[in-house]
Amino acid sequence: MLKIIDRYIIKKYLGTFSFMLVLLSVVVLVIDVQSKIPRIQSATLIDPKLNVTYFLIHFYPFWIINLVMTFLSILVFISVIYFTSRMANNTEIVAIISSGASFHRFAKPYLITSLFIAVLSLGINHFVLPWANIQKNQLEAYTYNARNKEKVLGTAPASAQLSRTEYIFVNSWNKADKRGSGFVFQKFDKNRKMTYELKASDVLWDKVKKQFVLNNYLEKTINKDDTEKLANGVELRKSFGHDPEELFPNELLGQNKTTPELLKFIKRETEKGNSNLNAHLNELHQRTSMPISIVILTFLALSLSSQKKRGGLGINLAIGISLAFLFVFSFEALKVVSENKSMSPALAMWFPNIIFFPIALYLYLKRANQ
Repeated sequence: MLKIIDRYIIKKYLGTFSFMLVLLSVVVLVIDVQSKIPRIQSATLIDPKLNVTYFLIHFYPFWIINLVMTFLSILVFISVIYFTSRMANNTEIVAIISSGASFHRFAKPYLITSLFIAVLSLGINHFVLPWANIQKNQLEAYTYNARNKEKVLGTAPASAQLSRTEYIFVNSWNKADKRGSGFVFQKFDKNRKMTYELKASDVLWDKVKKQFVLNNYLEKTINKDDTEKLANGVELRKSFGHDPEELFPNELLGQNKTTPELLKFIKRETEKGNSNLNAHLNELHQRTSMPISIVILTFLALSLSSQKKRGGLGINLAIGISLAFLFVFSFEALKVVSENKSMSPALAMWFPNIIFFPIALYLYLKRANQ
């Protein structure tokens, strides 16, 4: 049962965290909108409805959700340092400990609140955030610079491996229009000998019937005796079992899937022989490792700020912000390392927690024994 002191600390924890959350959201939103107005305005040349107001309604609410969940553990860390340092400077912690409560008892509401936020964050990361990312990613490319926008919306060669023996190649595929030219589908036997080939001058995706439409096609079937059977025509409709987003995925695809969907996608791609899955595996492991870091960083912040120091709140915040940037930088750096296949995604996404956990445990036990 929660006592008055527990409710008091939980109220301070959640109050400070909520204030930091709103403050960060408003400040970053204003800065981002101001910096991207020219790019958003250029999007009206493509579609007149894509104005600043449209983005404020249909893009930025979901962008904020993504931003908050990315930096949630850091917000918690700085919030705990801030309100705990103020309590220490006001000698509230000394009074609580002097009344007979142990430091472990004093830390109980910190544990309860951090676990509450962590569990809530887990649910959002695995099931709600992918929905928000779908809405965000539909418009995010229009906020990129010209080079990055071309990567997402422009025309480029594309390829897909349907299975260990089936491949698709498109010489020029436009991701925005879902159409391309120079289509080739090839099928091989277990000895890597081609048994079937389908070529088409043009290809487009029919989103109503969920089929690829191949124009001016040529089919070639190679028999066991090396004889060939040819067929051609003006139009052929084919379904390859997946829509273009999954056949020719980009790094945003993993963000758009709930965890059960992402696990199925990774399993299917692995069975097909696709080895370029580290970006999606990073996304999968980060959804759990980041919420767990909330509990670790809460106790690290408590240990660093629960004693009155010379320099007071300022020195604690300086230490906290420095560690926060180190934590975020390590996550982003390890993502790159993992995507380059220099480290397994599981280790990369859990490594910051593996490092920070013993540090937090040591400092907490040291503080508790003083």
